Amino acid sequence: MAHTIKVKIYYDDTDAGGVVYYANYLRYMERARTEFLADYGINVAEHHHDGSFFVVTHVDISYKKPARLGETIDVTTEVLEVRNASMTIKNCILKDGCLLVEALVTFACIDAEGRPKRLPESFSPFRTMAKKCRASRL
Repeated sequence: MAHTIKVKIYYDDTDAGGVVYYANYLRYMERARTEFLADYGINVAEHHHDGSFFVVTHVDISYKKPARLGETIDVTTEVLEVRNASMTIKNCILKDGCLLVEALVTFACIDAEGRPKRLPESFSPFRTMAKKCRASRL
């Protein structure tokens, strides 16, 4: 099951036409991912202070329809795959159930020198989520 946050679209999110500037969707996904992790007890700032950094390594994004000034959108996060040092999630941005943007986002755990680092033990519940997600798609 996907985790969801709501985001209200403000003037500074939009271009001159009143539609969300394309790069801002990535900000909403970053916020959704951080809230998703927090809801599972993972404090990104604590890991940062402990020398584990989470960096986006790949994004495959499809823009279907624009969000507009004043609207409230839903941003969903769902775990697709967990590897030793990385995790792939699916983000969807919806307005009243209509898909606006869809993305596959892979992020990796690295150390202070930029080398891959095993995901912390606190990420282990996501392995089970990924397996259930794969099973439901079969």
